[in-house]
Amino acid sequence: MNKAPVVLIVDDDEGHAILVRQNLEAAGWNNRVEHFRDGQAVLDFLFRQGPGRTIQDGQMYLVLLDIRMPKVDGVEVLRRIKADPELRKLPVIMLTTTDDQREVSRCHELGCSVYIQKPVDYDKFADAIRRLGQFMSMLIVPPVHAN
Repeated sequence: MNKAPVVLIVDDDEGHAILVRQNLEAAGWNNRVEHFRDGQAVLDFLFRQGPGRTIQDGQMYLVLLDIRMPKVDGVEVLRRIKADPELRKLPVIMLTTTDDQREVSRCHELGCSVYIQKPVDYDKFADAIRRLGQFMSMLIVPPVHAN
């Protein structure tokens, strides 16, 4: 079993996903990173649906989740993760441009670990992700076990 959590970036914006990965690496984050371009793709991964890649029993995961995405939005992904007895242990960090207080409250009510608004300015965005990487390096994440 790998001791380092795998980061699941769930964001339909390829540019944002690349910036997140690069700035996590700049912060010293060397763990594996997986990118999913829509909510359904990460749900298929987490719930072992379909022919593609799926979670590994005993592995630790940390989810960086955008709200506005095609197929299934981030709030619904969060709801489904937190409704599952095993997956509810996953730390879910909402990383989104949305600053609507109703969305912030809703995500916290559903069980997100942290809600971060993506800065629009490139330098501020890069700095925020580097700081996030430093924060994530201190997290202790439980492994996921098959149901």
